[in-house]
Amino acid sequence: MRWLATLATALVTLMAAPGARACALELILAVDVSGSIDEREFTLQMEGTASAFEHPSMITAIEAQEGGVQIILTQWSGRTRQRIVTDWHLIKDASSMSDFANAIRRGGRLWRNYSTAVGEALEHALRVGGTVPQDCERRVVDVSGDGISNAGRAPRAMADELARQGYTVNGLVIRGDSPDPVEFYRRNVIAGPRSFIEIANGFEDYPNAILRKLLREIEQHQLISDNR
Repeated sequence: MRWLATLATALVTLMAAPGARACALELILAVDVSGSIDEREFTLQMEGTASAFEHPSMITAIEAQEGGVQIILTQWSGRTRQRIVTDWHLIKDASSMSDFANAIRRGGRLWRNYSTAVGEALEHALRVGGTVPQDCERRVVDVSGDGISNAGRAPRAMADELARQGYTVNGLVIRGDSPDPVEFYRRNVIAGPRSFIEIANGFEDYPNAILRKLLREIEQHQLISDNR
């Protein structure tokens, strides 16, 4: 009957494998680089995001995620202007987080004077999510911007589609434009379970806001895992 024991062991291994391979969180960072954002403001966004992944609190939060976090950063502007900046990184510790931070810093900026197409940014995020190297327990799109959508498709339908595909869509809203984009993001962008908006009171507050937002997204995953 040794073959039965061997078969049983193989079946247990196969059944356990997907859980062993799963990462904790898939996170797509979609950053607005439309024409309303000047070079100083662009730098505050990129450096603020990169620095968040070198912050001691973030290192502690990431190291607590079993399987790590699959993460990628994109930039977006008008209807046909979205691009992948970093490719996927599996971050698990200070070293891998530093590699991701440096990839952000090397990313540069492709567009400077184009419109704000939030719907297309969300559609691009969904396509990017289809390329993630491994399945993760949670899926989040983190879209930041300083204004309402003024080009392309309406974002609500695309946000709802992301939610149907298992994503939570969170927003980081940079205040200062008129009309105030906070209510627009609340009504048209966030979607899915436990979705939320983080507010940056101007671009100078962006580094603090992105750190708060990332910690909330990552620690939210840990709270869900601990309560299962």
